[in-house]
Amino acid sequence: MPDADGATTEIEEVRAWAAGLEVLHARIAPRFARAEPRRRVLAYLRGLLGAVTRKNGWQLAEHAGEATPDGMQRLVSTADWDPDLVRDDLRGYVVEHLGDPAAVLVVDETGFLKKGTTSVGVQRQYSGTAGKVDNCQLGVFLAYASPRGRAFISWPGSCWSAPWTPRSRPPG
Repeated sequence: MPDADGATTEIEEVRAWAAGLEVLHARIAPRFARAEPRRRVLAYLRGLLGAVTRKNGWQLAEHAGEATPDGMQRLVSTADWDPDLVRDDLRGYVVEHLGDPAAVLVVDETGFLKKGTTSVGVQRQYSGTAGKVDNCQLGVFLAYASPRGRAFISWPGSCWSAPWTPRSRPPG
């Protein structure tokens, strides 16, 4: 029975999200050659979806209870897994759960203001976030939105089977 503030409903919703993440993990886990990366990718996804303030190797490792970021860095840099097959699995998951003829793709360019120059892509350039030329990174993001829900896809082409590069047109 729900509390006056609906806390029981929120707990049930969180449990459902956790179960859904487990199902998604089971779908992509075979794409990782060794057991360690298979386990770590679930912790990585939990960190990305969780309340970790900064989504970098150190914070994701700490969230996963790891003493150093080495394992998370190894997962994204040298672990044996096929990102194209994981992408295909994720695309299938999104289509199964959110697919709808009324769906739209949402593209957003966002500027991240930076003080230094050591992050990849930082330079003086126009940023809509700042409304002027400033020291920043720019990111272009793609999401799939339907009446059944929404999913962050990333940059154009990352979830489609046809190749796409910044110098070519996206498929379709």
